[in-house]
Amino acid sequence: MKLGLMLGYSGKRLSIDMDLVKEAESLGYHSVWTAEAWGSDALTPLAWIAAQTSTIKLGTGIMQIPGRSPANAAMSAMTLDALSDGRFIMGLGTSGPQVVEGWHGQPFSKPLTWMREYIDIVRQIFRREAPMSFDGVKYQIPYTGPGSTGQGKPLKSILHGRPDIPIFTGSMAPKSQAMSAELGDGCLLTCMHPEHSEVSEVNFRRGLEKAGKTRDQFTLAPTMAVAIGDDLDRLRFPLKAQLALYIGGMGSKKKNFYKDYICKVGFEAEAEAIQDRFLSGDRNGAIGLVPDELVDAVHLIGSKERVRDQLEVWKESSADLLLIGAVDAESLRTLAELAL
Repeated sequence: MKLGLMLGYSGKRLSIDMDLVKEAESLGYHSVWTAEAWGSDALTPLAWIAAQTSTIKLGTGIMQIPGRSPANAAMSAMTLDALSDGRFIMGLGTSGPQVVEGWHGQPFSKPLTWMREYIDIVRQIFRREAPMSFDGVKYQIPYTGPGSTGQGKPLKSILHGRPDIPIFTGSMAPKSQAMSAELGDGCLLTCMHPEHSEVSEVNFRRGLEKAGKTRDQFTLAPTMAVAIGDDLDRLRFPLKAQLALYIGGMGSKKKNFYKDYICKVGFEAEAEAIQDRFLSGDRNGAIGLVPDELVDAVHLIGSKERVRDQLEVWKESSADLLLIGAVDAESLRTLAELAL
């Protein structure tokens, strides 16, 4: 089983623990991943990391597609891939309506169409088979609409980048997962229950069949925290807070793909109660309703022996690449010892 290091978002101050990254590289970790919300971006930290490493792959988990034109995203991807000697993995996602409309100032509409067109354009640019042109719902390239000068023409990238730079998508919704398997090289999952792989696999299978691909041509990469220690209540608390936020607040009462997923993997009553409490304004109450069993299923916590037993369950799942959120080298070394 492959392991990746998920660095995630920055806080008030941006800092990168290069010792941790270098430790992951020396231990044989497959990749290191950065993210973006509404602060630091995902690409600049990877450029910093690329300059100080030599073998570990560099992934974005995710680049927000509302924040960049497809051409700009492709340019950044090819540039970083070239500078890192072919180590870049392009992770893309739409983000949610709060960020799309509240930060990027764009309407959150037709997200599946948006992602499909974006990937198509990026692939065209990577492959350089012809000057790039596109006539879609979200994008028209060259642009000929209102305000156009009429002088635009199809262009081909000056840079001859790697034509098969991998593209992953951040996808929790069923239709998005099917499209990820159809168009992409992998899927990034915010959370996954390893004993219920079928919940997502049925969606991936639909997309793979449409594209004429096999499962070994697609990488499933769920994200989880790892924390080694004996005080389970202390280790679980921040993870319960995170789960309460996703189940309760990432979406609306009628549409929350994270909550829908948790319902499908055996925690329907608990998820409904968490969401109701969270949306009523009682966040602490929502955190208190997150079951220990849910935390233990989707994260790796406890003693080394306990984490070893949890990893055995993951090895039997359909996950291909575990993206580990860790804050210390001991956790990285423990996972490497048990999984690699």
